[in-house]
Amino acid sequence: MPEPAMATGVIDPPVIVPGKRRGHWAAVWRRLSRSPLFYVSAALLVVMLGMAAVPGLFATSDPYDCDLSGTLADAGAGQWLGRDLQGCDVYSRSVYGARASLGIGIAVSVITGLLGGLIGAAAGYFGGLVDAALSRVTEIFLAIPLLLGASVLLTLFGSGGSGTWTVIVALSVHGWPQVARITRGSVIEAKQQDYVLAAAAIGCSRLRALARHVVPNSLGPWLVVVTTNLGVFITYESIISMLGIGLRPPTISWGQMIHDAQARFLEAPLPLLGPALFLSVAVLAFILLGDVVRDAIDPKIHS
Repeated sequence: MPEPAMATGVIDPPVIVPGKRRGHWAAVWRRLSRSPLFYVSAALLVVMLGMAAVPGLFATSDPYDCDLSGTLADAGAGQWLGRDLQGCDVYSRSVYGARASLGIGIAVSVITGLLGGLIGAAAGYFGGLVDAALSRVTEIFLAIPLLLGASVLLTLFGSGGSGTWTVIVALSVHGWPQVARITRGSVIEAKQQDYVLAAAAIGCSRLRALARHVVPNSLGPWLVVVTTNLGVFITYESIISMLGIGLRPPTISWGQMIHDAQARFLEAPLPLLGPALFLSVAVLAFILLGDVVRDAIDPKIHS
């Protein structure tokens, strides 16, 4: 019996190799791993977070071991950034100041990210009266500048001395609206996609569709703004501490050190330049990380 002739021009179906399919987040990680800026920012952040977690490994002396006979001393052996007005080692105090400054920045970013993300996701997905009510509340808070609002709260409730949690609450109260606004727009775009409409067509509840389909596919912009806000909130904490309404002694922070040293900057610049350098490096690292994450997530750049 003759064998059937094979049709010419027919293309064999592609062979799918198990385990080779890459999802969106796998592609994002691949782009991150190819970016030199990602490794630079990650290395800087590892060092800064190491200072915050284990400052004793980086400091050269006890930050509270002060000698008034060495007031405003220049840099020397074992004192890389000299001494401040109280005779304390500026470098060691800058290392220990990373814990308060970075801790507040990370805490505020997490709180505002979760709060703003929940409000924005609810407003964008449910729409109608829910969207109208939450959007009006968001606009009210957006109308108040973050630094001004936080300063007023700290002046009212932190007159006896602002603690770490007081600063975190003051910044968080006015820091979530931007996250909510960006999340709302991202969720509105995601819920109009075909896979969400298909989930609703097969009987998937609105909450289930929100949790399983809309939120995971709208995390990109949310993740970018939260990452970028890390450096922003570290800067705001330093500003309010520099103004004298933030953290108070014995807590050490970069903003507080700058506040104490600014009056004698021309006479002794190192007590101000030291913590300012640490602050600049930390903020730069978070901004670089936010830019790299944005470029890796944004599909328009890689279309």
